[in-house]
Amino acid sequence: MWWWPIGGAAGPADLALLRPSDHERLARIRTPARAAEFIISRARIRTILSEVLDVPPDVIELGRRRCPCCADPDHGPPTVLQPPTSRWIGISHTEGCGLLAVSDAPVGVDVERVRAVRTDVLASVVLTRSEDGYLRTVPEGIARERAFLRVWTRKEAVLKAVGIGISTDLTVIETHPRSAGTARVVAGLPGAPHTWSVSDLSLPGPWVASVARHDGRPGPVELRRA
Repeated sequence: MWWWPIGGAAGPADLALLRPSDHERLARIRTPARAAEFIISRARIRTILSEVLDVPPDVIELGRRRCPCCADPDHGPPTVLQPPTSRWIGISHTEGCGLLAVSDAPVGVDVERVRAVRTDVLASVVLTRSEDGYLRTVPEGIARERAFLRVWTRKEAVLKAVGIGISTDLTVIETHPRSAGTARVVAGLPGAPHTWSVSDLSLPGPWVASVARHDGRPGPVELRRA
């Protein structure tokens, strides 16, 4: 796994690594800050993948796998379209930070910047009863916000690994927030749930992040700064 800070304007070297599909997405981004975040992240992803796949960064084409539910190619998990590879990738970014995971099996990642969160409002649509009970024991303020975002990033990382994203009932996915470090989370397609190993990532700065892999995947998660 790799992480990178995002700040300031994108440079010419970053822009040079965008492909036509990236420019199409960039045209739909409304704010300069979000546009810079997208450009910088796309450039970092291609630079990292060029080393992993041993190809020039400007030949890497990013896209999506087909959705495992409906086979739609527009909203499945991210993938490397070119060059052909068996590697799986996970991508996430938030204000000030980007993440990339590369694996030989399905993987999902999520990162969120710590911020004020109305946990009382979101509890009924995000949390299981056990998660809600745990959060009520955490002091209000930044500690509770971090605890909530740990639950959120675990859920989103798992659902990204499944390949469906936030398109299901979050209140039935138990992330065991009392388990710091790594937890086993059950989630999957209807009728075919899997157990995932979800690890909290230690990032310097105001971010909370998680990565999800198939349960039983060997070895620790290696996190590097790009």
